[in-house]
Amino acid sequence: MIDFSEAPAGSPSQPAPAASSAFTRPGSRRRRTGLIAGVAGLALVAALGASGTAAFATTQAASALAGTGTGDSSAVTDVTGGLPSTGYSFGSGSGVTPYGYGYGSGSGSSSPYGYGYGSGGSGSSGSGSSGSASGSTATDAVPATAAQTSGVVTIDTVLAYQNAAAAGTGIILTSDGLILTNNHVVEGSTSIQVTDESTGEAYTATVVGTDATHDVALLQLQNAEGLTPASIESADPATTGDAVTAVGNAEGTGDLVAASGTVVATDQPVTTQAEGSVAGETLTGMLQVDADIVSGDSGGPLLDADGDVVGIDTAASSGSAQIVGFAIPIATALDIAAQIEQGQETDTIEIGYPGFLGIQVASNATVAGAGVAGVIDGTPAADAGLAAGDVITAVNGTAVTSGSQLSAVLGAMEPREQVSLSWTTSAGSAASATVTLVDGPAA
Repeated sequence: MIDFSEAPAGSPSQPAPAASSAFTRPGSRRRRTGLIAGVAGLALVAALGASGTAAFATTQAASALAGTGTGDSSAVTDVTGGLPSTGYSFGSGSGVTPYGYGYGSGSGSSSPYGYGYGSGGSGSSGSGSSGSASGSTATDAVPATAAQTSGVVTIDTVLAYQNAAAAGTGIILTSDGLILTNNHVVEGSTSIQVTDESTGEAYTATVVGTDATHDVALLQLQNAEGLTPASIESADPATTGDAVTAVGNAEGTGDLVAASGTVVATDQPVTTQAEGSVAGETLTGMLQVDADIVSGDSGGPLLDADGDVVGIDTAASSGSAQIVGFAIPIATALDIAAQIEQGQETDTIEIGYPGFLGIQVASNATVAGAGVAGVIDGTPAADAGLAAGDVITAVNGTAVTSGSQLSAVLGAMEPREQVSLSWTTSAGSAASATVTLVDGPAA
């Protein structure tokens, strides 16, 4: 068990961010609802790897293009204008792709993996020979070294209720398998597999607890022993101008890569974009870096020049050639992890898994109560006979007047708790049942 008491508590005091920051500060991510977990989108950087609503990708999905182009794409062998020789031309358009193949009338800068793009070619031929941009190639992400891999895991999750899967990264805290990662890496997951990238050993993981507001999660590997914890920097927090390296499971490939850069600013706010059923959130006190953090890197270590962890890769800008990355200071994350490990629930920290009924609540119910939009097979709701079109009117004898009220009531309940439900069927008849909540997807 790690002695979290030796880790510095809270984030270091830093100058206030400039008022002109590109990232504003609206509301925080919702608490768990006890219903169907949603999926997150921003520039939060875990990678979606299956069908369904895009979850945690920097753009639309881990392999989709963001933006549009009018020409056909073709590989070229000779791109002029200061671009790499292995470039791609996608005609006229805008945007960037998750894998970094730039296209459109760009400035000649390049993507995280160094593939240049510019305004060359007609798009139909993809020759790119007329490219005139003179920008430089961005810092390439390279395979992580053995030292950079030590103490780092890759994380693969299944989101069964959303017909999706996601991937991210984590940091080993203890030899018996406590793993630190971002909450959005595991949010909505129904199963989690973690691979120690130093040994290749794979483990099943469970959620010890989460803090969605601060985007931190703590996992426990099953039957793990003898793991090598990451080296944590507990004395000197990262400061502006420090050289750093972001290590992560870029694009969810399972291969760790490292991207170097510097700390541009500290104590920065960043606001994530809303996607699907999950609201945007604001994270504060972040390290801003110019390292090429991409989808799949979430939860991975931000290393200082000595190879010690100073932050957790968490978010990045999307839709532009210039990558702006953000990391949670390690002191902040460890302070939250210590509370989780000690079982301390707070206004933001949830221990374990939420209780789960297994319904989707209608967002526009026209009658008093919580309208049921859908029911998941094999859940307590399905076993009780609830169906789409029904309206839940009471829980444990207390009237329910809205879907948000039902979410709040169920969100405060735990797995294996018995709940008495009353509802009106779509045919207008009264019905009731007592159900036992099960483990829900990770909050």
